Amino acid sequence: MLARLAPNLLGGGRALVIAEEHQTVPAVLHLDHLLREAGLRDRVRILWNANNTFGFHTIPWPALTRAATITTVSRYMRQWMLDHVGVEPLVIPNGLGDEAFAAITGDQLRELKRHTHGRTLLTKVARFDPDKRWMTAISAVAALKQRGAKPLLLARGGLEAHGVEVIERARALGLRVSERTTSGPGGAGLAGALHDAREHDVVVMRSHLDDEAKRVLYRGSAAVLANSGHEPFGLVGLEAMAAGGVACTGVSGEDYAVSGSNALVVQTADPRELVEDVELLRRSPGIAKSIRREGQRTAKQFAWSQVVERSLFPQIRPA
Repeated sequence: MLARLAPNLLGGGRALVIAEEHQTVPAVLHLDHLLREAGLRDRVRILWNANNTFGFHTIPWPALTRAATITTVSRYMRQWMLDHVGVEPLVIPNGLGDEAFAAITGDQLRELKRHTHGRTLLTKVARFDPDKRWMTAISAVAALKQRGAKPLLLARGGLEAHGVEVIERARALGLRVSERTTSGPGGAGLAGALHDAREHDVVVMRSHLDDEAKRVLYRGSAAVLANSGHEPFGLVGLEAMAAGGVACTGVSGEDYAVSGSNALVVQTADPRELVEDVELLRRSPGIAKSIRREGQRTAKQFAWSQVVERSLFPQIRPA
């Protein structure tokens, strides 16, 4: 990397290097060392960003804080890092690419609704990890079914072992579970996977959902259950808002969420909170419409162009 930077630096230029995740720490430390040896360290700003807590136990924090400016994605993560590793990072939130705001056609939404007609469609996209509070979501779906709300949860997890426990719990609560793969890309492929959704309460997607499919799903759902207990930032909730969906977030890193205004915020692992939130949306379509509208406005503030101008530029301009 230094070989690529050197011509610009030796010519009087400056550079910004941004690294993220624990795997990049050795490279950051090595680059800092090479720049100091070459007498060029003052011409390069190095940022190292913590997007989650994975691998924190492997990081030599004193050395990293000397080599780089530490950043993270939310006030929650800032406080977590201060409490657990003694580092006080700068907060630079995640941002959304242009694809998050791409248009969703009426045909795509109508096709989704045709396959889910009469159901309260809920969506949860997250790793199968206890921190994501899948069990809370499953219990809420079972309670909504008992209340006659006819819920349909479309679940997209990963390959984690907790997924088996989630499915077993759903079946133990009397929910009808089916596993599906998309028949193609975008909204059409998603709709194809839901052709018999009326026969099920939980549809577990075993194939990738591309950006278009997720936007259609987020927009067409009554709520997107992003109810994590530990969430460094909560990108799914923000993506749902950008698509015009209603995000039900947790209370950890989702700095962007204002309950009742642009999202619904779930404060505990009690499924009754999720149930009441979904019932509120069902009873009050005007509230749901307002939340969708305000959510889209908020998401635009987190487009990458806005994040860079508001949060990143002030940190990289020369003193």
